[in-house]
Amino acid sequence: MQRVCFQLQIKPERIPEYTERHAAIWPDMATALKASGWNNYSLFLRADGLLIGYFETPSLAEAQAAMGATEVNARWQAEMSEFFVELEGSPDTGFLQLTEVFHLEDQLPL
Repeated sequence: MQRVCFQLQIKPERIPEYTERHAAIWPDMATALKASGWNNYSLFLRADGLLIGYFETPSLAEAQAAMGATEVNARWQAEMSEFFVELEGSPDTGFLQLTEVFHLEDQLPL
């Protein structure tokens, strides 16, 4: 399972609305994410708008392609794109992927 961590920047003045929209996302969006391989998906938001996302998937490319093929994702990304600073493309593909440098389970003695 690939662990994916990414970074985006929310416009500070849009943080309250962004947070509200994620308090209860569309049920068909949640279902599509799960069906597309976005597992254990979480978003973390700092007060200045720094957004960190994390999810686990068998394949990032396949998970993005599967979501890209859904109608609900096109609607969601169109609505969400206005919340981000300096975003090239849609939020689900235009994020900055972070490099994992440590994972405890990889270093535990057998």
